Amino acid sequence: MATIRNPIEYTGGQLVRAAHGIASAVRSLHHIEETIHSPAPAVRRIQIADLRDILEKGTEDFAAYRSDVVFLGTIYAVVGLVLARAAFGLDMLPLIFPLASGFALIGPFAAVALYEMSRRREQGMQVSWAAGLNVIHAPAFGAIVVLGLALFGVLLVWLFVAWEIYANTLGPAQPVSASAFLHDTFTTSAGWEMIVVGCSTGFVFALLAMSISLVSFPLLLDRDVGLDTAIRTSVRAVRANPVPVAVWGLIVAGALVVGSIPVFVGLIVVLPVLGHSTWHLYRKLVV
Repeated sequence: MATIRNPIEYTGGQLVRAAHGIASAVRSLHHIEETIHSPAPAVRRIQIADLRDILEKGTEDFAAYRSDVVFLGTIYAVVGLVLARAAFGLDMLPLIFPLASGFALIGPFAAVALYEMSRRREQGMQVSWAAGLNVIHAPAFGAIVVLGLALFGVLLVWLFVAWEIYANTLGPAQPVSASAFLHDTFTTSAGWEMIVVGCSTGFVFALLAMSISLVSFPLLLDRDVGLDTAIRTSVRAVRANPVPVAVWGLIVAGALVVGSIPVFVGLIVVLPVLGHSTWHLYRKLVV
């Protein structure tokens, strides 16, 4: 039977847990140095038809642990709503679409817990959202965080560039309303210039993020490799499979747009399915 501990015992327990956490973080950072320049695994060539199998397996993972992954998906949707509300609150309506598309840039990092759940299911281990969060104890967690921070940096640069594109086309004045902004976007030459330049520039950012992260996070979870090796392997996988990867990117972008339209609620399902599917894409691409 559980007992209520006195304040000294409770504080001591918290300090011990904090010390373990700090020690784990230090070990993880040392692991980055220890595994640098580790041998790189081989990559496979896949076909566009393989993407159907990948999505089916991702959907099966989602169906098997629906309640757990919906919990994680809800977190993603709430984050999207908070970001959107912040954009409205700061009178940055033109950044709503860049924010929504920005999920594609940081999605590989946000889905790390889902990769872990798919990995555990593959090995017949116990699976839950809590088990998925055990990635914080992975030897390569430090490398995962470093790469995640790099993706957040890419996202911030993309938002800055997106704002500059707006300022030099429809801007620099703030839109007077959402309806006026949409009207100007789709019925004026400046609006279409913003769309074309914005989408072209966004493609470059998406290609960069996908190249360095497509298989990096799953590989770091699955094998004892260095951060540089994981990134190089991801780039090689993209270069070896330009057409299937391009189609995958379109699938991800389309799914995120659809999931974001109803006030980000669709992300509750879309992101978990894409996250689980990415694990199976990694399995297809890396030997």
